[in-house]
Order: sequence, then structure tokens, then C-alpha cells
Amino acid sequence: MDLFILLVICLSCLIPLFLWNCNRARGKLPPGPTPLPIIGNILQINTKNVSKSLRKATESYGPVFTVYFGMKPTVVLYGHEAVKEALIDRSEEFSARGRFPVVDFISRGLGVVFSSGETWKQTRRFSLMVLRNMGMGKRTIEDRIQEEALCLVEALKKTNASPCDPTSLLGCAPCNVICSIIFQNRFEYGDKTLLTLIEYFHENLLISSTPWIQEKHNKQSEFTMDNLITTIWDVFSAGTETTSTTLRYGLLMLLKYPEVTAQVQEEIHRVVGRHRSPCMQDRSSMPYTDAVVHEIQRYIDLVPNSLPHAVTQDIKFREYFFPKGTTILTSLTSVLHDDKEFPNPDRFDPGHFLDESGNFKKSDYFMPFSAGKRACAGEGLARMELFLLLTNILQHFNLKPLVNPKDIDTTPIVNGLGSAPPVFKLCFVPV
Repeated sequence: MDLFILLVICLSCLIPLFLWNCNRARGKLPPGPTPLPIIGNILQINTKNVSKSLRKATESYGPVFTVYFGMKPTVVLYGHEAVKEALIDRSEEFSARGRFPVVDFISRGLGVVFSSGETWKQTRRFSLMVLRNMGMGKRTIEDRIQEEALCLVEALKKTNASPCDPTSLLGCAPCNVICSIIFQNRFEYGDKTLLTLIEYFHENLLISSTPWIQEKHNKQSEFTMDNLITTIWDVFSAGTETTSTTLRYGLLMLLKYPEVTAQVQEEIHRVVGRHRSPCMQDRSSMPYTDAVVHEIQRYIDLVPNSLPHAVTQDIKFREYFFPKGTTILTSLTSVLHDDKEFPNPDRFDPGHFLDESGNFKKSDYFMPFSAGKRACAGEGLARMELFLLLTNILQHFNLKPLVNPKDIDTTPIVNGLGSAPPVFKLCFVPV
């Protein structure tokens, strides 16, 4: 009993001290909801829909505010103006990677995704140079994607128009594209090594969307075998899981809106025909299809809050002061679902990317790959894969849902680091 009383007294003393320290630190940082000791604002955040919680916080604290994930403060930037000011106008100052405890233990600050400083600069520069030398961004990569698209079509034909979960097959295609770049070789879709690798990528997405923390200091490193292994893993996971999840979510949206699918297929058959594969040169002649691919990425909001950034030095941002190392969370949702740029943003509408004449319309608010110096290094490859793989699928198949399209639920099953679509089945019926 005496020990219990002692613990209560200690906690009673520590809690005011904790809150005093928080308030002292928050005097320099933007305002935000009052954190609880140790767990911070975790209980005030809907972990199944972090974006919704952040949007609600802006009503009280504006577009720049502070939340605590555990005992660590994180500054949230909400809306196009704040995100653009940080990631584009002041990209160098916001180019460090914020701590991401759920993967810190594995990455140890290595690789190209979760590293910072010189480690990140050198690794990113080296990775881009090697990938370009291996053909990324060149015509040879388009040829490889087209070849893989045909392999995917053949695999889908083997389903014999029966109900199937497309997750595995849609994961194989982008993973094989990366394999063909790095290893100059691809795997058969039934290969156990390939399937195991894809399963790991998918599990990592779900695990990394958890709100719970561990923390570990990121240690800088030069080029080592560990850094090489981590970098290769980054390239594979980023180049496979994000693209395959977007494809899977895209098919779900096309099942939900058959009138959109029909219009895309009409454009494919009119521009490409049935006897050759679509190519990137066709995209300029297919504004509606291009708009649909963009709207899929905008609507599904694959990485709602990007990966955490950190400031590289002490800076003044608007009327606030951010000490070096301050973690920054940029809400890409607030940009992709801005109701001024995209009227009725919660509605799936390819018209968001079409002008009055039906021509494709670019938007500075289109940031699914983030922006600035830490934007996705594989953006060009991903855009090419999404266009070519989706058009090849719709060129060869009609998509048949197992339920009435009106009853299809497109709500993501997780909304943390990434958004993942619910599990579903469909039939690929040959045209």
C-alpha cells in the first residue's frame, strides 16, 4: 500500500511538470489540443481516419497547429497554401525526414525513404543515377511495362471470367517491372518468392498505418552493405505496393461507376483499337482516360499525410518558431480534396481534370506523390505503369461486379500512413 501511495505522489508531481514543459515548448510552436502525459493527443485522434481528425482540428487552430503523438510534438500543415509554402517554396528547409518510429527499428535511418541529411542526398542521387542507367524514364522502360501488361492480361484470362480477388495479380505486375530494372529478369506470377515478397509489402503498409510508437535515434551512415540492402528494399516496396494498391483501388472505383468505365473503354477502342497495345504517346489523345487515372489518385488519397518531414535547421514559419528537427506532417488530403479546386471533392468525378471543351486540365493541387525535394523518386515510373496497366486491362476485359454497383463500399479499411481499399472480388470478362 505504501508503494502505491508513493507512485501516486510521484505521478501527481510528474504530470504538472510534464504539462509545464509542454506549454513552455508550445510557446514557440503553433497552438493545438492539450496533450495528455505520455500518450499526448492519441486519444483525441481517430486512428481509423487520421485525416478527419486533423480536418476537425483546423476549425479551432487554423492551417498550422501542433499535435502530440506520444510525448513528441508534430506540427501539422493543412491546406494547399501551407503545404506549398513548406514543400515547394522552402523545400530545402523542410527536406529532412521526420522520425517514423514504427519503421525506425528496421531502417535505422538508412535507404532512400527514411534517411536524412547527407545519407539521404547521396543515396537518392546514387539511386536515381543507377535507375536511369538501367533504363528508368526511357523508352526501354515503357517497352518493359507493355510486355508486363500483356503478361498480366494473360494471367487475368486464366481466371476464366470467374470471381477473383485481384490483389495478388495486380501486385505481381509492378513488382516485376522493378525486377526487370534491377535484376534484368522477371518472375512468373505463381512464383513463391515473388508472392512472398508482395505479401511482405502489403503487410508493411498495414503495420505502418498503426498509431503506436517506439523511438530510436537515426544514425547517419555512408554507403554500406546495410544501406544498399535498405535502399533496394525501399525501391521495391515503394515501387510495388503503392502502384498495386492504386490499381486495385482504381478497379474498385471503376466497378462502382460503370458509366466511367464504359467511356474509358470507348476512348481506348477509338484511339488504340483492339490489335495493338496502348503506349504513352496515346495519352495525349485520350484526355478522358488521363483524367480518370488522375481522379483515381486524387480520390483514393493513397498517402493522406505523406511521410513525416522535419526541418533541417531552426526556422521561422509564419509567426511561429520551429526548432531544428521539428517533425512536420503535411496533409495531402487537404490539398487533393480542396473544395475550391475540386468542387464536391468527396465525389468521384473525372471532370475535376477536364476543361469545358473536354481537354485534360492540369492542377497544381495534384500532389499524390507529395512535392518538393522529398517527392516520390519513382513518380514518372508510377504514372507510366498506372496508365499502361489500366488501359491494357480495360482494352481486353469488361469488369463485372458481384453486387450492384450502388452497393459497393469504397471506404478504405485503414487510413494511417496509407489508405487501403476493402477486399473485393470481380470477374474479368474478355471483350
